[in-house]
Amino acid sequence: MEKRYVIGIDAGGTKVAYGLFDVEGNMVDRFQHPSDLEADGPAFSDKLIDTIGKILQKNSITREELQGVGICMPSYILYDKGYICLTSALTNIREFAMRDYLEERLGARVVLDNDGNAAALAEHRRGAGRGCRHMVYVAVSTGIGSGIIIDGNLFHGSYGWAGECGHMLATPGEGVLCGCRNRGCFMSYAGGRYVPRHLKIRMLEGAQSVMEGKEELSCEDLLAAYEQGDELAKETVASMAHYIAVCLYNIYQLLNINVFVFGGGLTNFGDALFDKVREEFDGYNQIPMPVEFRFAELKKDFGIIGAAELVL
Repeated sequence: MEKRYVIGIDAGGTKVAYGLFDVEGNMVDRFQHPSDLEADGPAFSDKLIDTIGKILQKNSITREELQGVGICMPSYILYDKGYICLTSALTNIREFAMRDYLEERLGARVVLDNDGNAAALAEHRRGAGRGCRHMVYVAVSTGIGSGIIIDGNLFHGSYGWAGECGHMLATPGEGVLCGCRNRGCFMSYAGGRYVPRHLKIRMLEGAQSVMEGKEELSCEDLLAAYEQGDELAKETVASMAHYIAVCLYNIYQLLNINVFVFGGGLTNFGDALFDKVREEFDGYNQIPMPVEFRFAELKKDFGIIGAAELVL
């Protein structure tokens, strides 16, 4: 009997990661390449097709043995149609029927979903959310997003982008412009892509910092400065914690789900960030029922695992 395989693809603003899995969910191979930030939908898809072909060839797998391809992206996706409306980190990929384009050329089933949803599915089935009836996965990374599990199932909403908590508005019309085309969303204050902009604004306003003079600031620079006791870094981390806490509290009030699982690069801040988030969240929570904060268990592979689970 021939073996069957699925490929999970995690396409983000920095890299595109691929995982080859058997149908029991065991990873057979992985690969990644940098994201082409200038690519439009067809060009991006053609690169995926080319890479999938190379992965199959390397592992001596035929197209007939490929059961399907799951892809997660930082996009607003009409889930039922596999149609990308807008992508915040890859801004030229928009208004594109990606699923149909890929299925026609690959000859295999393709499932396309938002990266927060895929991560939620992965952590619920294989990670920190195992056994939870309800769960919210919160991505704190280059961007801020979430995926919602209700009664053990991924909740997509009417069109497919339920869980875009990072693009909920904190200060409508104020602040820096986000890839969602609005100003003042939570992501634009606390997402790793935008925090360096706020640091530069504060330094232009005269704030002193050990980070001065760096051409390209990153959240790694921010954490290093924080650990040195830098006042601007402490102020910035406190601001990030504030916006994350408010975002979480609003989700909790709306859905009354009491398990939050955090994943993404900003979890590297550890207690420096999340102790502040916890303290502020608890300060808002006037009914003292338990609310759990957990950290994702699947580390860097959560995206490709979640993308594969979309098919499995």
